[in-house]
Amino acid sequence: MNFSEINSGNVDEMLGTGPVPIASYVSEEDYRREIDTVFKRCWLIAGTEQELKKPGDWKVKRLDFANSSVVLIRDREGAVRAFHNMCSHRGNKLVSDNGYETTGGNKAGILSCRFHGWVFDAKGALVHVPLEDQFPECFSKDENGLTPIHCAVWQGFIFINLSEAEPEPLESYLGSFAGHFDGFPFSALTQSFAYHTILDTNWKVGMDAFAEAYHVATLHAGALGNLVKCGIDGVKFHGIHKSSSVYFDMKPAHTPVAEIANRYATSNLASRYHQGRLELPETINPAKLDNFAFELAICFPNMLIHVAQDTWFTHQFWPISSGRTLWEGRFYMPGIRTNSGLFAAEYTHLLARSAWLEDTGTMEDTYQAMLSGAKDRQWLMKEEVLIRHQLAVIEALAGTGGHRPVA
Repeated sequence: MNFSEINSGNVDEMLGTGPVPIASYVSEEDYRREIDTVFKRCWLIAGTEQELKKPGDWKVKRLDFANSSVVLIRDREGAVRAFHNMCSHRGNKLVSDNGYETTGGNKAGILSCRFHGWVFDAKGALVHVPLEDQFPECFSKDENGLTPIHCAVWQGFIFINLSEAEPEPLESYLGSFAGHFDGFPFSALTQSFAYHTILDTNWKVGMDAFAEAYHVATLHAGALGNLVKCGIDGVKFHGIHKSSSVYFDMKPAHTPVAEIANRYATSNLASRYHQGRLELPETINPAKLDNFAFELAICFPNMLIHVAQDTWFTHQFWPISSGRTLWEGRFYMPGIRTNSGLFAAEYTHLLARSAWLEDTGTMEDTYQAMLSGAKDRQWLMKEEVLIRHQLAVIEALAGTGGHRPVA
Protein backbone atom coordinates (compact mmCIF):
# COMPACT_ATOMS: atom_id res chain seq x y z
CA MET A 1 0.00 0.00 0.00
CA ASN A 2 1.29 3.46 -0.90
CA PHE A 3 0.48 5.47 2.22
CA SER A 4 1.35 8.76 0.55
CA GLU A 5 -1.76 8.31 -1.60
CA ILE A 6 -4.19 8.16 1.33
CA ASN A 7 -6.28 11.28 1.90
CA SER A 8 -9.61 12.13 3.48
CA GLY A 9 -11.40 11.47 0.22
CA ASN A 10 -10.30 7.90 -0.36
CA VAL A 11 -9.63 6.67 3.17
CA ASP A 12 -12.51 4.16 3.24
CA GLU A 13 -11.42 2.72 -0.09
CA MET A 14 -7.77 2.46 0.95
CA LEU A 15 -8.20 1.28 4.54
CA GLY A 16 -11.60 -0.44 4.48
CA THR A 17 -14.51 -0.06 6.85
CA GLY A 18 -15.20 -3.54 8.23
CA PRO A 19 -14.17 -5.10 11.55
CA VAL A 20 -10.45 -5.81 12.03
CA PRO A 21 -8.87 -8.88 13.67
CA ILE A 22 -7.59 -8.96 17.23
CA ALA A 23 -5.00 -11.70 16.62
CA SER A 24 -1.95 -9.43 16.20
CA TYR A 25 -2.49 -7.91 19.66
CA VAL A 26 -2.01 -11.28 21.38
CA SER A 27 0.33 -13.17 19.03
CA GLU A 28 3.91 -13.74 20.23
CA GLU A 29 5.04 -14.34 16.66
CA ASP A 30 3.51 -11.08 15.46
CA TYR A 31 5.15 -9.22 18.35
CA ARG A 32 8.60 -10.53 17.38
CA ARG A 33 8.02 -9.50 13.77
CA GLU A 34 7.01 -6.00 14.86
CA ILE A 35 10.18 -5.65 16.93
CA ASP A 36 12.43 -6.79 14.07
CA THR A 37 10.75 -4.87 11.26
CA VAL A 38 9.36 -1.79 13.04
CA PHE A 39 11.17 -0.98 16.27
CA LYS A 40 14.61 -2.02 15.06
CA ARG A 41 14.28 -0.22 11.73
CA CYS A 42 12.12 2.87 12.26
CA TRP A 43 13.19 6.18 13.78
CA LEU A 44 12.23 6.35 17.48
CA ILE A 45 12.04 9.40 19.74
CA ALA A 46 14.39 8.73 22.66
CA GLY A 47 14.50 12.15 24.31
CA THR A 48 14.51 15.90 23.84
CA GLU A 49 17.25 18.49 23.62
CA GLN A 50 15.80 20.09 26.76
CA GLU A 51 17.21 17.09 28.62
CA LEU A 52 20.73 17.75 27.28
CA LYS A 53 21.11 21.46 27.83
CA LYS A 54 24.92 21.68 28.13
CA PRO A 55 27.90 19.95 26.49
CA GLY A 56 28.65 16.83 28.50
CA ASP A 57 25.02 16.27 29.53
CA TRP A 58 23.84 12.72 28.89
CA LYS A 59 20.76 10.57 29.12
CA VAL A 60 20.48 6.78 29.19
CA LYS A 61 17.30 5.20 27.83
CA ARG A 62 16.63 1.52 28.42
CA LEU A 63 15.26 -0.38 25.42
CA ASP A 64 13.99 -3.70 26.70
CA PHE A 65 12.61 -4.74 23.33
CA ALA A 66 16.19 -4.65 21.97
CA ASN A 67 17.87 -6.03 25.13
CA SER A 68 19.88 -2.83 25.16
CA SER A 69 20.05 0.75 26.30
CA VAL A 70 21.17 3.89 24.51
CA VAL A 71 23.37 6.74 25.72
CA LEU A 72 22.46 10.16 24.33
CA ILE A 73 25.16 12.78 24.91
CA ARG A 74 25.85 16.34 23.79
CA ASP A 75 29.45 16.86 22.68
CA ARG A 76 31.55 19.99 23.10
CA GLU A 77 30.49 21.33 19.70
CA GLY A 78 26.84 21.02 20.72
CA ALA A 79 25.93 18.02 18.58
CA VAL A 80 23.81 15.24 20.07
CA ARG A 81 25.14 11.73 19.60
CA ALA A 82 23.87 8.26 20.48
CA PHE A 83 25.73 5.09 21.42
CA HIS A 84 24.98 1.63 22.73
CA ASN A 85 25.45 1.65 26.49
CA MET A 86 28.21 -0.96 26.41
CA CYS A 87 31.88 -0.71 27.28
CA SER A 88 34.28 -2.05 24.63
CA HIS A 89 36.31 -3.93 27.24
CA ARG A 90 34.12 -6.68 28.71
CA GLY A 91 30.65 -5.44 27.92
CA ASN A 92 29.69 -3.72 31.15
CA LYS A 93 27.12 -0.92 30.90
CA LEU A 94 28.87 2.43 31.01
CA VAL A 95 25.95 3.91 32.92
CA SER A 96 23.72 1.76 35.11
CA ASP A 97 20.21 2.35 33.80
CA ASN A 98 18.39 2.42 37.10
CA GLY A 99 14.76 2.58 36.09
CA TYR A 100 13.98 3.20 32.45
CA GLU A 101 15.96 6.38 31.97
CA THR A 102 18.77 8.13 33.79
CA THR A 103 20.26 11.58 33.25
CA GLY A 104 23.53 13.18 34.27
CA GLY A 105 26.54 14.96 32.89
CA ASN A 106 29.97 16.41 33.47
CA LYS A 107 31.93 19.35 32.09
CA ALA A 108 34.60 17.05 30.70
CA GLY A 109 32.04 15.37 28.45
CA ILE A 110 33.27 11.87 29.17
CA LEU A 111 31.75 8.50 30.00
CA SER A 112 33.72 6.26 32.33
CA CYS A 113 33.10 2.56 32.94
CA ARG A 114 32.94 1.91 36.67
CA PHE A 115 34.16 -1.70 36.22
CA HIS A 116 37.75 -1.09 35.02
CA GLY A 117 37.88 2.65 34.39
CA TRP A 118 37.90 2.78 30.60
CA VAL A 119 37.06 6.34 29.50
CA PHE A 120 35.23 7.45 26.34
CA ASP A 121 34.65 10.98 25.08
CA ALA A 122 31.34 12.42 23.88
CA LYS A 123 32.15 11.41 20.30
CA GLY A 124 32.49 7.79 21.36
CA ALA A 125 36.27 7.58 21.12
CA LEU A 126 38.18 5.50 23.67
CA VAL A 127 40.56 8.02 25.24
CA HIS A 128 41.98 6.23 28.29
CA VAL A 129 42.70 2.62 29.26
CA PRO A 130 44.24 1.95 32.69
CA LEU A 131 47.37 -0.24 32.38
CA GLU A 132 47.17 -0.05 28.59
CA ASP A 133 50.69 -1.49 28.28
CA GLN A 134 49.39 -4.81 29.66
CA PHE A 135 47.19 -5.39 26.61
CA PRO A 136 48.47 -7.25 23.51
CA GLU A 137 50.13 -5.38 20.64
CA CYS A 138 47.10 -5.94 18.41
CA PHE A 139 44.94 -3.86 20.77
CA SER A 140 44.15 -0.35 19.51
CA LYS A 141 42.16 2.37 21.25
CA ASP A 142 41.18 3.74 17.83
CA GLU A 143 39.35 0.51 17.01
CA ASN A 144 37.51 0.18 20.32
CA GLY A 145 35.29 3.20 20.62
CA LEU A 146 31.63 3.02 21.55
CA THR A 147 29.21 1.45 19.07
CA PRO A 148 27.26 4.34 17.50
CA ILE A 149 23.50 4.46 16.96
CA HIS A 150 22.01 6.53 14.14
CA CYS A 151 20.86 9.80 15.67
CA ALA A 152 19.10 12.92 14.34
CA VAL A 153 17.16 15.86 15.78
CA TRP A 154 13.88 17.42 14.65
CA GLN A 155 12.17 20.31 16.51
CA GLY A 156 14.18 19.44 19.63
CA PHE A 157 13.12 15.77 19.59
CA ILE A 158 16.07 13.35 19.58
CA PHE A 159 15.49 10.40 17.27
CA ILE A 160 17.48 7.17 17.15
CA ASN A 161 17.44 4.31 14.67
CA LEU A 162 18.78 0.89 15.69
CA SER A 163 19.26 -0.39 12.15
CA GLU A 164 22.77 -1.62 11.38
CA ALA A 165 22.37 -0.40 7.80
CA GLU A 166 22.13 3.28 6.92
CA PRO A 167 18.47 4.21 7.50
CA GLU A 168 16.24 6.51 5.51
CA PRO A 169 17.13 10.11 6.46
CA LEU A 170 14.93 11.43 9.26
CA GLU A 171 13.68 14.33 7.12
CA SER A 172 12.46 11.85 4.50
CA TYR A 173 11.02 9.52 7.16
CA LEU A 174 8.92 12.32 8.67
CA GLY A 175 7.85 13.78 5.32
CA SER A 176 4.96 16.23 5.57
CA PHE A 177 4.53 15.39 9.27
CA ALA A 178 7.54 17.61 10.01
CA GLY A 179 6.14 20.57 8.11
CA HIS A 180 2.81 20.19 9.88
CA PHE A 181 4.46 21.49 13.09
CA ASP A 182 6.69 24.16 11.56
CA GLY A 183 6.68 27.21 13.79
CA PHE A 184 5.33 25.58 16.95
CA PRO A 185 7.57 26.71 19.86
CA PHE A 186 8.26 23.37 21.54
CA SER A 187 11.46 24.67 23.16
CA ALA A 188 9.73 27.77 24.59
CA LEU A 189 7.47 25.72 26.87
CA THR A 190 9.80 24.50 29.57
CA GLN A 191 7.67 23.94 32.69
CA SER A 192 6.91 20.24 32.69
CA PHE A 193 5.81 17.19 34.59
CA ALA A 194 6.04 13.51 33.69
CA TYR A 195 4.61 10.14 34.68
CA HIS A 196 5.38 6.58 33.68
CA THR A 197 4.19 3.11 34.57
CA ILE A 198 4.49 -0.50 33.42
CA LEU A 199 1.25 -1.88 31.99
CA ASP A 200 0.39 -5.53 31.39
CA THR A 201 -0.76 -4.90 27.86
CA ASN A 202 0.40 -4.98 24.25
CA TRP A 203 1.96 -1.73 23.01
CA LYS A 204 -0.69 -1.37 20.28
CA VAL A 205 -3.50 -1.42 22.86
CA GLY A 206 -1.89 1.58 24.53
CA MET A 207 -1.44 3.50 21.29
CA ASP A 208 -5.04 2.82 20.26
CA ALA A 209 -6.43 4.13 23.54
CA PHE A 210 -4.98 7.61 22.92
CA ALA A 211 -5.63 7.67 19.16
CA GLU A 212 -9.32 8.63 19.30
CA ALA A 213 -11.70 10.95 21.13
CA TYR A 214 -14.70 8.59 21.09
CA HIS A 215 -13.95 7.55 24.67
CA VAL A 216 -13.70 11.04 26.16
CA ALA A 217 -17.36 11.66 27.03
CA THR A 218 -17.68 8.39 28.97
CA LEU A 219 -14.22 7.56 30.32
CA HIS A 220 -13.39 11.14 31.31
CA ALA A 221 -16.70 12.06 32.91
CA GLY A 222 -14.73 12.32 36.16
CA ALA A 223 -11.71 14.40 35.15
CA LEU A 224 -13.62 16.40 32.52
CA GLY A 225 -16.96 16.75 34.26
CA ASN A 226 -17.82 19.96 32.39
CA LEU A 227 -17.50 18.33 28.97
CA VAL A 228 -20.57 18.59 26.72
CA LYS A 229 -19.33 17.20 23.42
CA CYS A 230 -16.04 16.18 21.80
CA GLY A 231 -14.75 14.74 18.56
CA ILE A 232 -12.01 14.94 15.94
CA ASP A 233 -11.82 16.99 12.77
CA GLY A 234 -9.33 17.64 9.98
CA VAL A 235 -7.70 14.20 9.83
CA LYS A 236 -4.52 14.27 7.75
CA PHE A 237 -2.33 11.38 6.69
CA HIS A 238 1.39 12.06 6.40
CA GLY A 239 2.54 8.79 4.85
CA ILE A 240 2.96 6.45 7.83
CA HIS A 241 2.22 9.27 10.31
CA LYS A 242 -1.08 11.12 10.92
CA SER A 243 -2.69 14.09 12.65
CA SER A 244 -6.13 15.41 13.58
CA SER A 245 -7.79 18.21 15.54
CA VAL A 246 -9.64 17.35 18.76
CA TYR A 247 -12.42 19.69 19.80
CA PHE A 248 -14.27 20.05 23.12
CA ASP A 249 -17.51 21.84 23.91
CA MET A 250 -17.33 22.82 27.59
CA LYS A 251 -19.87 24.18 30.03
CA PRO A 252 -18.79 26.32 33.01
CA ALA A 253 -16.43 24.64 35.44
CA HIS A 254 -18.33 22.56 37.97
CA THR A 255 -16.33 23.73 41.04
CA PRO A 256 -15.23 27.21 42.23
CA VAL A 257 -11.59 26.04 42.35
CA ALA A 258 -11.74 24.89 38.73
CA GLU A 259 -13.34 28.16 37.65
CA ILE A 260 -10.59 30.23 39.28
CA ALA A 261 -7.79 28.01 37.97
CA ASN A 262 -9.14 28.08 34.44
CA ARG A 263 -8.96 31.87 34.34
CA TYR A 264 -5.20 31.74 34.78
CA ALA A 265 -4.24 28.40 33.20
CA THR A 266 -3.72 29.09 29.51
CA SER A 267 -2.46 25.51 29.19
CA ASN A 268 -5.57 23.91 30.73
CA LEU A 269 -7.28 21.98 27.94
CA ALA A 270 -10.55 21.82 29.86
CA SER A 271 -10.86 25.59 30.18
CA ARG A 272 -13.52 27.72 28.45
CA TYR A 273 -11.07 30.61 28.40
CA HIS A 274 -8.73 31.10 25.45
CA GLN A 275 -5.81 33.22 26.62
CA GLY A 276 -2.93 31.53 24.82
CA ARG A 277 0.00 33.85 24.18
CA LEU A 278 1.68 31.70 21.52
CA GLU A 279 0.24 31.59 18.02
CA LEU A 280 -0.36 28.19 16.49
CA PRO A 281 1.00 27.40 13.02
CA GLU A 282 -1.54 27.70 10.19
CA THR A 283 -1.45 23.93 9.75
CA ILE A 284 -2.81 23.37 13.27
CA ASN A 285 -6.60 23.68 13.56
CA PRO A 286 -6.88 24.67 9.88
CA ALA A 287 -10.69 24.86 10.17
CA LYS A 288 -10.21 27.51 12.92
CA LEU A 289 -12.68 25.78 15.22
CA ASP A 290 -13.57 27.96 18.20
CA ASN A 291 -13.78 24.87 20.37
CA PHE A 292 -10.39 23.48 19.27
CA ALA A 293 -8.76 21.68 22.21
CA PHE A 294 -5.52 20.23 20.82
CA GLU A 295 -3.88 18.57 17.86
CA LEU A 296 -3.63 14.78 18.15
CA ALA A 297 -0.74 13.48 16.05
CA ILE A 298 1.00 10.12 15.84
CA CYS A 299 4.66 9.92 14.90
CA PHE A 300 4.96 6.28 13.87
CA PRO A 301 5.48 3.92 15.50
CA ASN A 302 5.07 4.73 19.20
CA MET A 303 4.78 8.45 19.96
CA LEU A 304 1.68 10.62 20.23
CA ILE A 305 2.39 14.35 20.08
CA HIS A 306 -0.34 16.80 21.11
CA VAL A 307 -0.10 20.57 20.74
CA ALA A 308 -2.38 23.44 21.76
CA GLN A 309 -1.94 27.10 22.60
CA ASP A 310 0.79 27.37 25.24
CA THR A 311 0.85 23.58 25.67
CA TRP A 312 2.26 20.41 24.28
CA PHE A 313 2.22 16.91 25.69
CA THR A 314 3.22 13.42 24.62
CA HIS A 315 2.39 9.79 25.23
CA GLN A 316 4.84 7.08 24.30
CA PHE A 317 4.58 3.30 24.49
CA TRP A 318 7.73 1.17 24.66
CA PRO A 319 7.29 -2.60 24.25
CA ILE A 320 8.89 -4.75 26.94
CA SER A 321 7.29 -8.01 25.80
CA SER A 322 4.21 -8.93 23.81
CA GLY A 323 2.06 -8.35 26.90
CA ARG A 324 4.04 -5.75 28.82
CA THR A 325 4.57 -2.09 27.94
CA LEU A 326 6.19 1.01 29.40
CA TRP A 327 3.96 4.09 29.12
CA GLU A 328 5.45 7.57 29.47
CA GLY A 329 3.40 10.77 29.61
CA ARG A 330 4.93 14.26 29.55
CA PHE A 331 3.23 17.67 29.69
CA TYR A 332 4.86 21.04 28.90
CA MET A 333 3.60 24.57 29.58
CA PRO A 334 5.03 28.11 29.88
CA GLY A 335 7.42 28.96 32.68
CA ILE A 336 5.66 30.07 35.87
CA ARG A 337 6.17 33.70 36.93
CA THR A 338 3.37 34.42 39.44
CA ASN A 339 1.63 32.76 42.36
CA SER A 340 -1.63 32.66 40.42
CA GLY A 341 0.24 31.00 37.56
CA LEU A 342 1.63 28.40 39.96
CA PHE A 343 -1.84 27.68 41.31
CA ALA A 344 -3.25 27.33 37.80
CA ALA A 345 -0.34 25.14 36.67
CA GLU A 346 -0.82 22.77 39.59
CA TYR A 347 -4.51 22.50 38.78
CA THR A 348 -3.66 21.74 35.15
CA HIS A 349 -1.13 19.16 36.33
CA LEU A 350 -3.65 17.35 38.54
CA LEU A 351 -6.36 17.48 35.88
CA ALA A 352 -4.06 15.89 33.30
CA ARG A 353 -2.89 13.29 35.80
CA SER A 354 -6.47 12.31 36.59
CA ALA A 355 -7.35 12.01 32.90
CA TRP A 356 -4.24 9.93 32.21
CA LEU A 357 -5.11 7.60 35.08
CA GLU A 358 -8.53 7.13 33.51
CA ASP A 359 -6.92 6.41 30.14
CA THR A 360 -4.30 3.95 31.32
CA GLY A 361 -6.84 2.27 33.59
CA THR A 362 -8.53 0.61 30.59
CA MET A 363 -5.50 -0.84 28.87
CA GLU A 364 -4.80 -3.90 30.99
CA ASP A 365 -8.50 -4.83 30.98
CA THR A 366 -8.61 -4.55 27.19
CA TYR A 367 -5.59 -6.80 26.75
CA GLN A 368 -6.78 -9.40 29.26
CA ALA A 369 -10.13 -9.60 27.50
CA MET A 370 -8.40 -9.99 24.14
CA LEU A 371 -6.36 -12.89 25.51
CA SER A 372 -9.56 -14.77 26.36
CA GLY A 373 -10.30 -15.32 22.67
CA ALA A 374 -13.97 -14.61 23.29
CA LYS A 375 -13.94 -12.20 20.34
CA ASP A 376 -11.76 -12.40 17.25
CA ARG A 377 -12.47 -8.92 15.84
CA GLN A 378 -13.02 -5.32 16.82
CA TRP A 379 -15.26 -2.70 15.24
CA LEU A 380 -13.94 0.78 14.54
CA MET A 381 -16.20 3.79 14.09
CA LYS A 382 -15.45 6.61 11.66
CA GLU A 383 -13.51 8.73 14.16
CA GLU A 384 -11.27 5.78 15.04
CA VAL A 385 -9.64 5.99 11.62
CA LEU A 386 -6.23 6.78 13.15
CA ILE A 387 -6.27 3.30 14.70
CA ARG A 388 -7.18 1.70 11.38
CA HIS A 389 -4.35 3.59 9.66
CA GLN A 390 -1.85 2.58 12.38
CA LEU A 391 -2.76 -1.09 11.96
CA ALA A 392 -2.41 -0.79 8.19
CA VAL A 393 1.10 0.67 8.50
CA ILE A 394 2.17 -2.07 10.93
CA GLU A 395 0.76 -4.71 8.59
CA ALA A 396 2.62 -3.24 5.62
CA LEU A 397 5.96 -3.16 7.45
CA ALA A 398 5.74 -6.28 9.59
CA GLY A 399 3.08 -8.44 7.96
CA THR A 400 1.03 -8.06 11.16
CA GLY A 401 -1.39 -5.49 12.56
CA GLY A 402 -4.46 -6.99 10.96
CA HIS A 403 -6.07 -3.90 9.45
CA ARG A 404 -7.75 -6.05 6.81
CA PRO A 405 -11.46 -6.55 7.51
CA VAL A 406 -12.55 -9.88 8.93
CA ALA A 407 -14.87 -11.82 6.66
